[in-house]
Amino acid sequence: MLRTELLLQRLDEIGQSLERMGGALLLLGVGSVGTETERLDEYSDLDFFVIVKPGEKNRFIDRLDWLEGAHPLAYSFKNTDDGYKVLFEDGIFGEYAVFEERELADAAYTEGRVIWKDPMYSNTAIAKPVSPVPGQKSDSLDFPLNEALTNLYIGLCRYARGERLSATRFVQGYAIDRILSVLHLLQQEEDYFPDPFGNERRLEKRFPRFAEIIGGMIQGYDQVPESALRILDFLEEVYPVNRRLSDEIRRLANLTCR
Repeated sequence: MLRTELLLQRLDEIGQSLERMGGALLLLGVGSVGTETERLDEYSDLDFFVIVKPGEKNRFIDRLDWLEGAHPLAYSFKNTDDGYKVLFEDGIFGEYAVFEERELADAAYTEGRVIWKDPMYSNTAIAKPVSPVPGQKSDSLDFPLNEALTNLYIGLCRYARGERLSATRFVQGYAIDRILSVLHLLQQEEDYFPDPFGNERRLEKRFPRFAEIIGGMIQGYDQVPESALRILDFLEEVYPVNRRLSDEIRRLANLTCR
């Protein structure tokens, strides 16, 4: 059986286990096993919500027999108050959360796909969130790109001081994140499943032009100055960078380049 088929089958098996167990109302698949099954592939995992009856949440969090009823678990880790990350014995990885209906009234989440529901439960509209997911994109270049520039400066100062890990994060992490938040204003974005929780997701298909050059901006722990210079070059191409700050960034980068 193809792994993609196994993923979808496992969700069905979890639904069947919930039905046998009792106490649950609805199983929602989200992400690539939700409304975006077109992007499901052999590297996908299971993301799902379980909506339970009032008073049943702790039972479903404290005991995982309902998951074991679908397939034996090899590993489980409670990563939030609401759920776990798990690995099934056959290598299927999953992440899930358990909620009572009232908890989703003001929650921000992406639309899910109903996998199973109690026949007596009628509120399938809960699959669509009422509150939108807070956006990670900016509608103006000014704040994010100036923030990126100052990230470069601070990162290079820390690199010169010997704080290379912090420098790596400022230059190749924070500055890049600021650019990604406005990349849709700078380049044509291809319509390929944008993720409201992470601008870096599927970047290579959404922004193929930027994907061709980002490697030069993220050259690794030992090449922070080189990465900073490539990022600065890009910023200067798309934004009127302050010349004095630009000169200082170049001075620091050239001072610390290997």
